[in-house]
Amino acid sequence: MLLEARLQAASDPACNVALGRRVLDALKHYEADSVGFYWPLAGEFDARPAISAWLAANAQREASLPIVKERGVPLEFHAWTPETPMKIGHHKIAEPTSGRAVVPALLFVPCVGFDADGYRLGYGGGYYDRTLAAWPGSKKPITVGIAYEACRTQDLQREAHDIPLDLIVTEAGLYPPR
Repeated sequence: MLLEARLQAASDPACNVALGRRVLDALKHYEADSVGFYWPLAGEFDARPAISAWLAANAQREASLPIVKERGVPLEFHAWTPETPMKIGHHKIAEPTSGRAVVPALLFVPCVGFDADGYRLGYGGGYYDRTLAAWPGSKKPITVGIAYEACRTQDLQREAHDIPLDLIVTEAGLYPPR
């Protein structure tokens, strides 16, 4: 049901324009100079135009996309620009071929569903949970979920290992509300 709602919301150009603005607002608010994000799958918001505009505004900024080295291990983030050649990796998801690992200060996380307290539902593979638990160094990244308002639910099943994201942006608002 959430996947269907997300697909429908993703097909609305007005939702995508508004969500792109919210992504840029989050980047401005947190003043991060290094961001990790995701290559969009069916129904996921495509953050590449917003990230590209953010990169173009300041040559000191850096963006990265996840690399799945193998199933069950934390994600690794590699440098990305709009010109970076891509290859098809695990799960048939495009990955940058830059080969340069990056530790982003802010991490955009895709959401299948979410609740108003900042908890998210992903695809169930645990990649982001595992990645955040094993984050290098002592400073964890700021975590910002990207979702469509249609995917907000009060029935999200939480597990003991789940931690809320710092913020979730939708085309209509911020969660938890600020």
